[in-house]
Amino acid sequence: MQTANLRELTQHFSQHGRLDAIYIRPDRGQPCLRQTQVQAFANLGLQGDRASMRPSAQAHGSKRQVTLLQAEHLAVIAALTGRTQVDAAHLRRNLIVSGLNLLAAKSLFKDQPIHVLIGEVVLEVTGPCEPCSRMEQVLGTGGYNAMRGHGGVTARIIRSGLLRTGDVVRVVAGKNEQTQPMQSSLPL
Repeated sequence: MQTANLRELTQHFSQHGRLDAIYIRPDRGQPCLRQTQVQAFANLGLQGDRASMRPSAQAHGSKRQVTLLQAEHLAVIAALTGRTQVDAAHLRRNLIVSGLNLLAAKSLFKDQPIHVLIGEVVLEVTGPCEPCSRMEQVLGTGGYNAMRGHGGVTARIIRSGLLRTGDVVRVVAGKNEQTQPMQSSLPL
């Protein structure tokens, strides 16, 4: 049996994920609004979300058009802040995804793009979504540090479409705007 190299290993995911929740942030300081579906616009953002309404998003194709949070990290954040649970709406992320390691969806190699496919929408993970100082207010003393490393990821929308709660989340190899399914499990 031949050992896989790092380039191959970064394309292996044991399973698909699920879109558990969708939130839009209408304006700074305003509560997030939970949605069952939302339109995603390529190079812009989510309909009704403040990130898509900023001039910088419209003019430059911002790397922070949408934010994604790992649902499994909610329990970690709660534990690190001494809470029994944390309401995802208070963390101000757009998409809550379970069952898939979002941090691994960022390509390690510039010539080997990786895309996240949610329903018909294609996203490119652009980096970590670092917490803001507001997390200290929302989660209490130490909330900022509890979120560090657990704040999710930022992404750019590559292909427009409708996002729906319950959509399957897949990681795909991106090549010249085409998407090819990645291996769904490691070889035994």
